[in-house]
Amino acid sequence: MQRLTVIIPTYNEAAYIEGALKSVSFADEIILIDSFSEDETVAIAKPFVTKIIEREFDNFSNQKNAALSQATGDWILFVDADERVTQTLKSEIIATIANPKHSGYKINFPHFYMNRFLYSHSDDVLRLVKREGAVYKGNVHEKLEVSGSIGNLENKMLHYTYKGLTNYITKKEKYAWFQAEQLYAKGKKTTWFHLWFKPLFRFFKSYIIKGGFKDGVPGLTVAAVNAYGVFQRYVKLRLLHKGMS
Repeated sequence: MQRLTVIIPTYNEAAYIEGALKSVSFADEIILIDSFSEDETVAIAKPFVTKIIEREFDNFSNQKNAALSQATGDWILFVDADERVTQTLKSEIIATIANPKHSGYKINFPHFYMNRFLYSHSDDVLRLVKREGAVYKGNVHEKLEVSGSIGNLENKMLHYTYKGLTNYITKKEKYAWFQAEQLYAKGKKTTWFHLWFKPLFRFFKSYIIKGGFKDGVPGLTVAAVNAYGVFQRYVKLRLLHKGMS
């Protein structure tokens, strides 16, 4: 029988963590890897988890790989604190790992934003993988890699990404610094192309190509904030080159 380990990385997720843990209670093992939260995240999680790892955050890949190295399940499901496994997804996961056709499976994530799910703004993300050969690479937008083919699950993971506009913009600012530091380390420099065309294209991709216009004001807001995040990435890269970080 195939065993399933769920890995949940956290930092100050007291408002969300219990819901996530209850949604994955069917797992054989649940590992919480926490970046020394300053709220009640760890205390809330203790009754629900198999193991708690406290580790100073350096980057996203290292954090998840640290938990992966201590997992014992044949299969790993990565879940964030603001995500929820539905009953239909749970059933599909159990059936899939009992008779797998691939080494990993992508799950679709419609985003919950401004009190509605944005089904025209969703992502297919590799989250369910065989433990053997699985590894995360990359510091900011980390990429999960597996040895073997990748399939897609039909049912969706709920993602309550919106915790307020200020939080959403702050998150984009944080990612922008990580990305700028990566680009700086590679010797990349900011050009007018980066400051103007790339943010405009990100807005166009989010609002037109992905169909954000179908989601009204929430879709427009997501597109605008995504474009802002790209703009900030290259502004911060310019600041790093000027020694103004």
